[in-house]
Amino acid sequence: MESSPDPTMETTNSKPPGIRLIESMKKSSLSFKSYQVIVLILTFFAYTSYHANRKTTSIVKQALGPQSPGVLPSLQWQRNITPKPFRDGWLPFDGPNGTAMLGDLDVAFLFVYAIGMYFSGHVGDRMDLRIFLTAGMLGTGLFTALFGVGYWANIHNFYYYMLIQMVAGLFQSTGWPSVVAVVGNWFGKKKRGLIMGIWNAHTSVGNITGSLVASALLKYGWGWSMVVPGIIIAFSGMVVFLLLPVHPEYVGVNKDEDEVLSIRKEDEEVNEPLLREEESAVGFIQAWRIPGVAPFALCLFFAKLVAYTFLYWLPFYISHTAIDGRYLSNEDSGNLSTLFDVGGVVGGILAGYISDQLDARAITAASFMYCAIPALYLYQSYGHISMTINVILMLINGVFVNGPYALITTAVSADLGTHRSLKGNSRALATVTAIIDGTGSIGAAIGPFLTGYISTKSWNAVFVMLMGAVFIAGLLLTRLVVAEVSGKIQELRSQRSS
Repeated sequence: MESSPDPTMETTNSKPPGIRLIESMKKSSLSFKSYQVIVLILTFFAYTSYHANRKTTSIVKQALGPQSPGVLPSLQWQRNITPKPFRDGWLPFDGPNGTAMLGDLDVAFLFVYAIGMYFSGHVGDRMDLRIFLTAGMLGTGLFTALFGVGYWANIHNFYYYMLIQMVAGLFQSTGWPSVVAVVGNWFGKKKRGLIMGIWNAHTSVGNITGSLVASALLKYGWGWSMVVPGIIIAFSGMVVFLLLPVHPEYVGVNKDEDEVLSIRKEDEEVNEPLLREEESAVGFIQAWRIPGVAPFALCLFFAKLVAYTFLYWLPFYISHTAIDGRYLSNEDSGNLSTLFDVGGVVGGILAGYISDQLDARAITAASFMYCAIPALYLYQSYGHISMTINVILMLINGVFVNGPYALITTAVSADLGTHRSLKGNSRALATVTAIIDGTGSIGAAIGPFLTGYISTKSWNAVFVMLMGAVFIAGLLLTRLVVAEVSGKIQELRSQRSS
């Protein structure tokens, strides 16, 4: 039976205006592979701009918060330390409670982001993702820029910045479910881990870009570090509106045979339609019941707690820690912190490749989690000795912290969103992605929030919290790891017997 588009798709059953223009100039339709390339490039740069805007706050935080006029108490035992030069912060963040207030901004943004994620996935499965993503990018750009406007408007009201961050978090929540759902629509499970591992470099590339741009502009006034990234994501949103093809059926092409087969059980017939008639979006509770969704979502809660603590506090930590006897400037601290994300790019690709080769997502994710524990300990204990040691250990932490985070939010989410229990229903991707990343984002809110308070007492305690979080994240995957190991053993036995 030939599949027919869902009624809710009727309003979007046309090609984006930019695609129509390209095809009219070519005087021929684009191939399926060409559409795949367009989807990967557009979603990559779309989410790069999301993370670039998210990262700016951690750079600006150094200029807003209380500055250290001399050696920190925890480092007074070290000799020959060059004191950190005194600089004024920005009222109201430059007082004794300034660090905690900056932590409150983080949790306000991330809490709304996490809650918004659940609704964004639900809405995203029910409307045109191109329009939804464009609106999210324009809104993100507007409210990121409005945060920076506080510099020129001389705004010193804490609640102004908190409100701006909360609304920005709501718009930011539209990004991840949308881009994963679009990519999932165009790519089957075959080599999904490697493809999405490479594609997921947008997170680290966005963090690096945001850090470098914001750090470079900081000397002209911290407002520029917010406004310029806001303009960039707004421009990117318009490109997405003009060019992004959301689904093969929307542009009149069919998936390649290997893409169709890759999301089916081996014993299913090839002529079964990928989209069934009267296909309806999967409900929130039904999505939670998909095998593997709950453990991976809870695992990501703790994984993102660690990753986002680094995202929001690493530049601040570096600028307040003497490395080889001297403190770095705000700009140098922001630039150095990008190496964590360089390691994250490697970790995401490596985790995706290994999980593809082993066909074992849980084993790969848990292994990286456990390796992150000694990596965190070594960075906290020995990162201050020299710049070389700091760089090496920061890269290693980026690999093991961001590797499983990238794997779970991309390949695992896409796998579960096309799980065989859904019987071919393709309209669960955004909901499943939102559940997993939304749960993770609650942890992402808690980590920076706790760090804002704990760091005023001891950074050692912060690292203990992070090591405990990755340990729990690994434990939460134990049942899935055991199942994967058992499956591998049975597979080996069957091969030997045959």
